[in-house]
Amino acid sequence: MTPNQEKPEEEDSLCHLQKAGIWTESYINMSLISSYYAGKNVLITGSTGFMGKVLVEKLLRSCPEVNAIYILVRPKSGQSMQERVCDMMKCKVFDRVREDFQNFQEKIVPISAELTHPNLAISSEDTERLLSCINIVFHCAATIRFDEPLKHALRLNVCGTQRILALARQMQKLDAFIHISTAYANCNRRQIDEVIYALPVDPKKLIDSVEWMDESIIREITPQLIGDWPNTYTYTKALAEYIIQQDCGKMNVAIIRPSIVGASWQEPFPGWIDNFNGPSGIFIAAGKGILRTMKANNDAVADLIPVDVVVNLTLAAGWCTAVQRPKTTMVYNCTTGGVNPFYWGELEHHVISTFKRNPLEQAFRRPNANMTSNQLVNQYWIAVSHKAPALLYDFYLKLTGRKPRMMRIFNRLHKSMMLLEYFTSQSWEWSTENMNYLMGQLNAEDRKSFNFDARQLNWPEYIENYCIGTKKYVLNEDMSGLPAARQHLKKLRNIRYAFNTTLLVIIWRIFIARSQMARNIWYFVVNLCYKFLSYFRASSTLRH
Repeated sequence: MTPNQEKPEEEDSLCHLQKAGIWTESYINMSLISSYYAGKNVLITGSTGFMGKVLVEKLLRSCPEVNAIYILVRPKSGQSMQERVCDMMKCKVFDRVREDFQNFQEKIVPISAELTHPNLAISSEDTERLLSCINIVFHCAATIRFDEPLKHALRLNVCGTQRILALARQMQKLDAFIHISTAYANCNRRQIDEVIYALPVDPKKLIDSVEWMDESIIREITPQLIGDWPNTYTYTKALAEYIIQQDCGKMNVAIIRPSIVGASWQEPFPGWIDNFNGPSGIFIAAGKGILRTMKANNDAVADLIPVDVVVNLTLAAGWCTAVQRPKTTMVYNCTTGGVNPFYWGELEHHVISTFKRNPLEQAFRRPNANMTSNQLVNQYWIAVSHKAPALLYDFYLKLTGRKPRMMRIFNRLHKSMMLLEYFTSQSWEWSTENMNYLMGQLNAEDRKSFNFDARQLNWPEYIENYCIGTKKYVLNEDMSGLPAARQHLKKLRNIRYAFNTTLLVIIWRIFIARSQMARNIWYFVVNLCYKFLSYFRASSTLRH
């Protein structure tokens, strides 16, 4: 769908070159996106988060002539702003940039800020500097916790967005404002188009009402307030989109809606991930042998989207929004289900097979998980494969004078799985017309350098890199330790065989050896099996 837009000077000049017959091969092969960001000042919120770091890295590496990247950072967990930025710069994600540009840190300008404070708690000097120089804003900051208390989620995801918008409206050289939302902001619908939907409540009135309420009251009425939305995260993201539409004024705005953001596909290198959020924690739990069952529909689409695909689309949307200046807010559904579907049943198979070939160190059990959509079956396996082993292991830890921990780990795992059930049990359909239109605006060089075509994604290869990425970058396990990890899995297999044999002998002694009826049934079954094998062997001999 071609957006209703003004015709900018840059587009006119490109058309002029094409009509004049001087659209040279070198011009076609030049990155228009990289050229746009050259000399620009960019403001990024949420830069210390997973996606924010990849966005900063991609800008520095693929748009090396960008003038400066301003990042809003708040002190956190006893760390000052400078310490957080220093830790971020040491991150492995910047290794490729570090090789090419040793002084890349000089382009990063940290600004002390707090989204939940009036005026973002930015000093007057920093505010003046931002208002006078920023050309494009990428708003990535948000709380992504599904169980975040509603008041806190509103303050970060909605009020924080309001404050960033208010700041952006005053920027004298602003070309575009890009907001990172989620494809699940409207998950109460099955068909989700690239539009901002009306809400049953006025976000501003809701914020005013919640501000004076006690936390206990808000917690009690939260289910009624969020209605069809499954959690406060998706609900407040929908509110933030509506706020942007209402408050953006004459700014050029685009909204990016990624689905479940996972490890990198290609950039800066395959499989990079730095957190336990979303599928990463589930993958690690399965690889460790802790997770054995999960409620999911094997035939539902697992709409994962690699983080570098989202970042490439974000930068391309920033360029397109700034250059083409659409009259309405452009929404881009960044999903894979409609163009390259991958299902939860397939995901389970590839995750388990990858961890059997490349096991994690000191696994609790051999990787072996089962996905079921049946609640009773899931609860049975939770009792048998999760709680029972956890209780036994904690009992062993107590006997050896150590602190029990497995039951606590399983309780946290079950809580995470319950929060994910809504998304693993059903599928959605997202239209991607705007994303397809944007892809059509890229020249050959930009399609290569800023690739967001999920149709090219090879799922088995991607999932293998993802799982290995959790091992290398989240758990910090060296690949040289694979032989020892494989030996540990063999040890666990032998222990399992020994346990099953012992259990069979105990069952025999308790039930079969003491009951004449049980013995008769047992002998009948054994005799039947023997006759079947004899018949099969005789049939095989006759055929030959």
